[in-house]
Amino acid sequence: MLFFSLWIKLFFVLTPFFALTMFLSLTEGYEESRRRKLALNVSVTVAAVCLLLFFAGRQMFALFGITLDSFRIGAGVLLMLSGIALVHGKTTTSNPAADGDVTVVPMAIPIIVGPATTGTLLVMGAEMTALSEKVSGCLALLAAVACIAAVLLAGSLIQRCLGGRGISILSKLTGLILAALAAQMIMMGIQSFLGIVSR
Repeated sequence: MLFFSLWIKLFFVLTPFFALTMFLSLTEGYEESRRRKLALNVSVTVAAVCLLLFFAGRQMFALFGITLDSFRIGAGVLLMLSGIALVHGKTTTSNPAADGDVTVVPMAIPIIVGPATTGTLLVMGAEMTALSEKVSGCLALLAAVACIAAVLLAGSLIQRCLGGRGISILSKLTGLILAALAAQMIMMGIQSFLGIVSR
């Protein structure tokens, strides 16, 4: 149950349909083979960055003296802003030259792994202390990235089937789910903080 719960949550945190919209825009005019190769490269990069953030959470908090509850609230606010931007369709990013390599920037960072995703992964990794939880979290993360890869690889087909309007609707629904996840993260941080203060 932990695996499936994390898998679904991480899938939406990685904003797959917004990523697809930007991927199709940045690779407009590419041959299908080049687009598939880029999708795989982006997915590998995202997996590496996400795993690094997932396992570095507790160490980063200790290094900067930040409590987990504080970061929960901060990451929740960023996630909420990200969700609101998706719902209103105001999320933008720079568009590099067509011949430039968009694998790492802007596709992997910040389109897929943006500030909100970074904060969520750091909190999630720091919350999981048991080995079984770490393994489940790691597998769920890799499964979510694999789903992102599948979405990008099937980008041309999805575009033909749904059109730009359909993808935009899915992106807005993702924003609503992100807003709900953000609200839960913020409430958990506040509740935990108040529990510590009242002792």
